[in-house]
Amino acid sequence: MGVTKVELKIKNPQNPKRVYEGEFLIDSGATFTVVSEKELKKLGIKPQGVEKFVLADGKVIQRKVGNVLYEYKGSERAAPVMFGQKGDTNLLGIFTLEALGLSLDPLKRKLYKATLRV
Repeated sequence: MGVTKVELKIKNPQNPKRVYEGEFLIDSGATFTVVSEKELKKLGIKPQGVEKFVLADGKVIQRKVGNVLYEYKGSERAAPVMFGQKGDTNLLGIFTLEALGLSLDPLKRKLYKATLRV
């Protein structure tokens, strides 16, 4: 499977004019989106707790989590975020993809509007 990256905007829900824009690797196996703690602090995002995460190699880590607004091609939605530490890559996880109503076509390496169901 190939690597798919997209440009994504991250905003502070209390002050949406505070924006971080970056390149994110889409990881449909990741639950949370990962943004560096440094960038989240610049936006004024405060952690709301700590969660345990299992990495692909089975290692268990703990990271701070919070909530942000995500914007992709004009669509904006709120979803959780993991505070990345030094060495962590910006990842776009499934919670954010679902919140934005998007799905990944891994063969074409593109995001498309998902059929939403209740």
